[in-house]
Amino acid sequence: MAAHGLVAAWVVLALLAASVQQTLPAGRWLAVHLFLVGAATTAVVVWSEHFAVAMLHARLPDRRWSNTRLAAVNLGAVGVLTGMWADRPLLLGAGSALLIAAITAHLVVLVRLGRGALGGRLAPIADYYRAAAAALIVGAVLGWLLATGRGGPQHYAGLKLAHVHATLLGWIGLPVLGTLFMLWPTVLGVRMAERTTVLARRVLILTGGGLLIAVAGLAAGWRPGAVAGVAGYAAGVALAARLLARTVRRRPAISAAAAWTLAAALGWTLAGVVADLVLLAVRPLDALRDTGALLPVLLVGLVAQVLIGALTYLLPIVLATGPKERAALRAVLERAWVPRLVLLNLGVALLALPLPAPAGTVGAVSAGAGAAAFLALVVRVLLRSGRGLLRDAGEQAAAAARRSPLWGTAAGAVVIVLAVLVANSGGDTGGGTGGTTNAAGTAGPGAGTTRTVAVTLAGMRIRPARIEVAAGTALRLKVTNTDTQRHDLKIEDGPATPMLGRNDTRVLDLGPVTADREAWCTLPGHRAAGMTMDIVVKDGTTGGGHAGHTTAATADEDGRGPDLSADFSTGFRARDAALAPVPGGTVHKVELRAVQRTVEVAPGVRQRMWTFGGTAPGPTLHGRVGDVFEVTLVNDDAAMGHGIDFHAGSLAPDRPMRTLRPGERLVYRFRAERAGAWLYHCSTAPMLQHLGNGMYGAVVIDPPGLAKADHTYVLVSSQLYLGTPGSTAQVARMRRNTPDAWVFNGVAGQYAQRPLKVRAGERARFWVVAAGPSDGIAFHIVGTVFDTVYKEGAYLLQPDAAGGSQVLDLAAAQGGFVETTFPEAGHYAFVDHDMRHAEAGAHGTVEVTD
Repeated sequence: MAAHGLVAAWVVLALLAASVQQTLPAGRWLAVHLFLVGAATTAVVVWSEHFAVAMLHARLPDRRWSNTRLAAVNLGAVGVLTGMWADRPLLLGAGSALLIAAITAHLVVLVRLGRGALGGRLAPIADYYRAAAAALIVGAVLGWLLATGRGGPQHYAGLKLAHVHATLLGWIGLPVLGTLFMLWPTVLGVRMAERTTVLARRVLILTGGGLLIAVAGLAAGWRPGAVAGVAGYAAGVALAARLLARTVRRRPAISAAAAWTLAAALGWTLAGVVADLVLLAVRPLDALRDTGALLPVLLVGLVAQVLIGALTYLLPIVLATGPKERAALRAVLERAWVPRLVLLNLGVALLALPLPAPAGTVGAVSAGAGAAAFLALVVRVLLRSGRGLLRDAGEQAAAAARRSPLWGTAAGAVVIVLAVLVANSGGDTGGGTGGTTNAAGTAGPGAGTTRTVAVTLAGMRIRPARIEVAAGTALRLKVTNTDTQRHDLKIEDGPATPMLGRNDTRVLDLGPVTADREAWCTLPGHRAAGMTMDIVVKDGTTGGGHAGHTTAATADEDGRGPDLSADFSTGFRARDAALAPVPGGTVHKVELRAVQRTVEVAPGVRQRMWTFGGTAPGPTLHGRVGDVFEVTLVNDDAAMGHGIDFHAGSLAPDRPMRTLRPGERLVYRFRAERAGAWLYHCSTAPMLQHLGNGMYGAVVIDPPGLAKADHTYVLVSSQLYLGTPGSTAQVARMRRNTPDAWVFNGVAGQYAQRPLKVRAGERARFWVVAAGPSDGIAFHIVGTVFDTVYKEGAYLLQPDAAGGSQVLDLAAAQGGFVETTFPEAGHYAFVDHDMRHAEAGAHGTVEVTD
């Protein structure tokens, strides 16, 4: 009875894992393997020994030795599951070794039972249990090779398929198939056919031999051998079905419900194996990933229905005290058996067939309803029989001795039926055996390692925008939506989360990743707006990043742009947007050095920039009408020539705007004759590249009589192009006007995380210059109305006017300012109201306090 308690405990754990699989790392893998490695392995070890003893008329093995083996099986299973799930290689290795040793000992016991036993017509069926034990040993070794990556990346796909076939068709399929030879004629109430023993041996030769060839072929990556082996297994199942079908025609069954349920189980077995054969024959091994569709077919279609059929027939025999009570109990168990059978098998079909996700959910509900209805009848039979059991204590003890194996078997089997259904009805997390969606069919240097990455959905971005993994790494994504609107995450050719509300979290198991994949939000327009992520497999020979920039997002290649929801690097300081006061005097001497610098241009993104003075934009020059600027330009860039062009001055460009070779210098002198917000930039061709890589800045010349504001800010808008400066790819995007981001003061989104600050009621002035190189700006502050607008040297609106303004619209190279007073405390977003630009970096926040 303790053994059946272990089975029930494993099933409870599998049920719990299945119920929360969406929130557990590798949740579906864990639920399935809790059932297969824990519950099913324990049950098969116990029951195969029991039936082998009965069929061979052999002596029971020493109970202490049996209990030791059972304990080893369960401890090994704990080690395997915990080690794999928690990524503990030593524990995984120890658990695998213990499990393999325990099953080997079980196989030895089964072999020894046949020596000196009386045997009988059922003796060949014990060979099915021995073959199943051998298959599990092979499957366990293959599983260990997969988990540790010792099989090599080139063999991963084949090893995984071999592992699945050895476990499902061998450890699960063979003992159930063998038991049917005994159970089927019993249910029909007929004598076993004369040739059953001979045919049973032939079926085992075909199924066992075919499985051996298939597993060897799959492990070696030899598809013809795999196809031949599975064909042999299918032929064996077909031969068994033919024998059992002939038996049906002889006379009506004692229990039509049990007979039809067992027939359906065998039918699903044949259908599943044939489907497996077709897939292996027409598709490369690398494209198969696994045969996850076999799970519902074999575990629900075969195992669950064999258990239901067996219990329908056996429970009345075990529990009843006479023919009348046996008939009454059987009548209870057979109530509505036709609709129950239809529901269960419809569920198997919907779970197994490649149909859209809703079909799988309907299938799970259908199969679950059919099983639950049977469980309810079982409970009723157990309660009813309990009132009429033998009254004499001596008879009760004797009956208990006879009934104990079947009673425990019945109880454990009933729970397993439910567990199998639940474990296979959970949302698909990847469609593969073990609940992991393998991103490709082969493994790599990362095989055997597991990596969990936290993924955040927010602000029309997926963070991180790029994940780099070594080939073969088992990747788990813990996906959390922190946005106010709903999002999901879909993996290319893989799993997807449900639609997530704010702060909802789901875990996606991708399994070993060996090929690049894209992920995105499936809501209309969100993918196009930039809610995408790349999963990139590193080949181990090159480092990440590019010569021009180092970043978690290679936006220069994928055209998506940086992840604006990420954090800036430690020590990052936003550019001070406050306009410094006009220096004293009327002549302002400035030195600007043309130099290349690598700077942070977006959260976590560093880019090589061409700069004036080490920053992009360069320093802002501030003066009054009539002031003289004497700018010394020094070209410290050893790689190329640079020049400068100040839009604020009027002079012949020939000499002051000429290109300086590396190491040269010139003095650029101009008088600010007109007020306005002016652009300066590199004058060297091609100017598109020099501006696009950071060589620009602003000159602010105050209009005469300009009133003082409480706060004055300068915002230079521009386009950001990532990648190697001057590279063919970058220049092509400049010419197409497809930047990676639009920015204020050179850094995308910096003022969203480092807001500008004012107090309620204070007056703020915003000077804006559109540096381009191609796009202008529609500057807008959410929640405010501009009462002053100054554009290109003229007031368009002043405070004493009745009207107001919502946008300062500037073409490339234009400038001006707006003024507003913030009415109350809050967070006021400022944006380029071309929303393509705003959502791609041209936004910030004014934090207003009381």
